[in-house]
Amino acid sequence: MNLDSPAPTATAAGNAVLQVYLLGTVDFETALALQRRLVYEVAGDRARAALILCEHPPLITVGRQGSRAHILCGPEEMRARQWSVRWINRGGGCLLHAPGQLAIYPILPLDRLGLSIPAYLDRLHDVVRTLLADFNVDSQTRTTRPGVWVGPRPVAGVGVAVRDWVSYFGAWINVNADLEPFRWLRWGGTADEAMTSLVRERRGPVHMALVRERLVEHVRDAFGFTRLALFSDHPALRGSVARCQETLSQ
Repeated sequence: MNLDSPAPTATAAGNAVLQVYLLGTVDFETALALQRRLVYEVAGDRARAALILCEHPPLITVGRQGSRAHILCGPEEMRARQWSVRWINRGGGCLLHAPGQLAIYPILPLDRLGLSIPAYLDRLHDVVRTLLADFNVDSQTRTTRPGVWVGPRPVAGVGVAVRDWVSYFGAWINVNADLEPFRWLRWGGTADEAMTSLVRERRGPVHMALVRERLVEHVRDAFGFTRLALFSDHPALRGSVARCQETLSQ
């Protein structure tokens, strides 16, 4: 795959509807299975696009830039905390998933949007930084690694995968997560600071529902969608029929 030169199709987001799944807490494997199903569907119909927002129970994932050295606790501590480790094919480093961390999984047809992978990553980083700015938190990116930092501490991990020019995985923002466990991991390297959170940097409470609302708006605007369809379920999750809560037009 040529990472820099996608072949855009006739239109960009245009009249496409961004299907947004607001799923609450979902275990990582279930969310990954849903992403793969949506990637298959979007690859077959590039007028489609999806966004999954959820939280995960505690789990460590290690991306292509991560290593076991970035996990600073030993096997006994891992067993005591009941942490399992999942090595996955995404960009980015080592990340602890936990309640209070918002997982952001855009399933987008990059070729239809006319986006190279570097351009998509830049736009995804911008979405995260714009969201943080909504809460008066100034953040930075680094040219040497994906993610978003507040001073020396990462507040969000960014790591994507692409199949047939359809994106999956995405970003993980610590909103109001308990930060004590994060001192045992490093997102980018053993010399990095532990992760921080939006609540810590804002020095005040933040409601996850408001963060999700703003995040949906920023994804919509960043990628040029004019319509949203909001769902609270998906047939792949429990075998039930997804319930569409609301369809919005800009």
